[in-house]
Amino acid sequence: MTSPHSPNQNYLLAALPKAEFERIAPHLELVAMPLGQVLYESGEQLQYAYFPTTAILSLHYVMESGASSEIAGVGNEGVLGISFFMGGDTTPSRAVVQTAGYGYQLKMQLLMDEFNRTGGRRAGIMQNLLLRYTQALLTQVSQTAVCNRHHSVEQQLCRWLLLTLDRLPSNELTMTQELIASMLGVRREGITEAAGHLQKAGCIRYRRGHITVLDRAALEARVCECYAVVKKEHDRLLCDVRNRQGPIFTTHD
Repeated sequence: MTSPHSPNQNYLLAALPKAEFERIAPHLELVAMPLGQVLYESGEQLQYAYFPTTAILSLHYVMESGASSEIAGVGNEGVLGISFFMGGDTTPSRAVVQTAGYGYQLKMQLLMDEFNRTGGRRAGIMQNLLLRYTQALLTQVSQTAVCNRHHSVEQQLCRWLLLTLDRLPSNELTMTQELIASMLGVRREGITEAAGHLQKAGCIRYRRGHITVLDRAALEARVCECYAVVKKEHDRLLCDVRNRQGPIFTTHD
């Protein structure tokens, strides 16, 4: 019976040429990622890199008071663990599973061996791919900071919904208002009000713990420029990346 899971469901793994992929494939371990699981805690030494396939991970910055807000999300377009190959073995952020699903973990040292591979015609392929993704992720982090400071809760919610939707195979999100408020670093009442406006406008349908996006175009019309900035930079850096069968990143209008 064919497994419904494959490393190729992660765009970065799928983008590796056959020889590079086959070197790490035996070491990729499929792991379940239940909602709320903490994969990294702030200040902990990183042991594994995680390549989500159906799960979505959320990077949070945690204050001394215990309050936190999301600084970036990672889905099947990316990898969790950039701090290690950028020169550090810890990270100041916490990584939590935002949407339950699956992914593949790889020991950090094995990833670093491939990242630092030298010699031969194909040396540096993993390094180039991961550094380009890192730049796209940094754009997301910086744009999130700007958005949280300058844009309304409704605009922030639209941005978050669209970025989450881009990582899902359907228009259904399993998410409570409390969790969304925590990720955006705003009061729950603000999310309730913003979600109510979007529901009245026919953009979404909300019931306890579930959000259905009914009109994506309407969300895109209401969102601030931050969503487009993040998407454009991701596409600019990765739209020419190919997997072993053909193109996987396509430019969005």
